Amino acid sequence: MPLTTHAVEAGCPPLSLLEKAAKVLSAFQGAQPRLTLTEVVQRSGLPRSSAHRILDQLVQLRWLEREGRDYRLGMSMLELGALASHHNRLRRAALPHLHALHETTGHLVHLTVLDGAEVVYLERIGGSDDSGVPSRVGGRQPAYCTAAGKAILAFSDGALVEQVIGHGLRPRTLRTVTRPESFRGELATVRERGVAFDYEEGYRGVFCVAAPLRGAGRAVAAISVCGNGAHRELERIAPAVQNCARAVWQAMFGPGRHTRKPAQTAEMASAPGVPQPAMDNMMAWLRFSDWM
Repeated sequence: MPLTTHAVEAGCPPLSLLEKAAKVLSAFQGAQPRLTLTEVVQRSGLPRSSAHRILDQLVQLRWLEREGRDYRLGMSMLELGALASHHNRLRRAALPHLHALHETTGHLVHLTVLDGAEVVYLERIGGSDDSGVPSRVGGRQPAYCTAAGKAILAFSDGALVEQVIGHGLRPRTLRTVTRPESFRGELATVRERGVAFDYEEGYRGVFCVAAPLRGAGRAVAAISVCGNGAHRELERIAPAVQNCARAVWQAMFGPGRHTRKPAQTAEMASAPGVPQPAMDNMMAWLRFSDWM
């Protein structure tokens, strides 16, 4: 692919495909929501053929939408930006409470959300003594063998639970729950108790307790406490984890927000034109429950 004039003059190496796509997307940062191919070329500095090819690919991926000769940001881009903004807000609201929970329990504290059949760690509060717990910010773990994953799944749509089961409950340790009937039964117990436990189900020697972050509806995240030697303390720690989850929810929405009737969300979930699979993840909550 030929070098741009600027790259040749500066003696710079050719741009990668990712860098070119980033230049195309950056062209939409201005106040003008719709751009033509010519305007994208002018703003990105890319050759017309390269810009046109990348625009077509981004339209196929739903990062952009095309109407006639105009292009604009697509739903995938808007959803990703909104989700990132929400995760940042969630993390900011939770951070002081996570630190307080760590100080109270002395163990590693996580803030996690569900993405498909996995949990994603948004925050990890702990010290060097917790190095034996294999988690990191941005890392992922299967939801079915983590306390945080079970805490969220217990208060999620039943179809999402079946999706996770459909991915397979593969044994990670000798204690991993691998039978679908047993797993469903454990989620029922989580709904009754309000907390979930992980007794070496994901990793040998790692024990966790988690509480869902929720009001009166589905869980949108979970807060967990983990440790290599925490198995004797999980029952004692559980109320503190629940109190932390309630405090974070109130920090985000204020007291009394959890009393809103969940029927509104159910009605919106069945509204025409709303894709049902989208109701099974964090983005669904962001769309329909976040700022009501």
